[in-house]
Amino acid sequence: MRTAQHYDDAMAALPADDVLVAQLRAGDEDTFALVLDRWSGGMLRVARSFVSTDASAAEVVQETWLAVIEGIDRFEGRSALRTWVYRILTNTARRRGTREHKVVPMSSIDDTGPTVDPSRFRPPGEPDSGHWWEFPPAWPSPEQGALTAEVRECLSDALAELPARQRLVVVLRDIEDYPYDEVCELLGITAANQRVLLHRARAFLRGKLEGLYFREVDGRE
Repeated sequence: MRTAQHYDDAMAALPADDVLVAQLRAGDEDTFALVLDRWSGGMLRVARSFVSTDASAAEVVQETWLAVIEGIDRFEGRSALRTWVYRILTNTARRRGTREHKVVPMSSIDDTGPTVDPSRFRPPGEPDSGHWWEFPPAWPSPEQGALTAEVRECLSDALAELPARQRLVVVLRDIEDYPYDEVCELLGITAANQRVLLHRARAFLRGKLEGLYFREVDGRE
């Protein structure tokens, strides 16, 4: 049975990998519950990038944890434990996504082209060529909390519109706070690829938020 102390512990820093692995191998239920609580939310978001429904993503996470329990004795420590778990997750999610006809081969996704509509900038020959025709609206300050729910909904919808690998990179880097080298390892991409994907994803999300703020500004005028 989990106690209030267990949930307090879940917010603290996790033990070092060697301690976690030893405890998981020993079948320590509290340690497993701690890792489950800490990582499952992020795993669900990553899995959802590959599959068609929230329910399917939840099944992927469940399958992943079962595979972790069954395979922890084979963990060799060549990568971080979390990276190993997420690699199982992404492989499981890819297989399910393929069955659901949702996964698109990464090599087939077009990441070329400008990240911002060129028509928003002054063309060659114009005064101040390359500068904005009109500056984006000022973003609300953190104190302006009235838009919080709308912003979350906007970001959630925008994430769903991103190409699969852009969405994965921005989720892993900006939501799950993964370091770039672990993201490269998980997704099998180069550092240069990751920079491009992350830049394009962030630009797209910023554009969606900018549109929201434009509407808010217009509505106040």
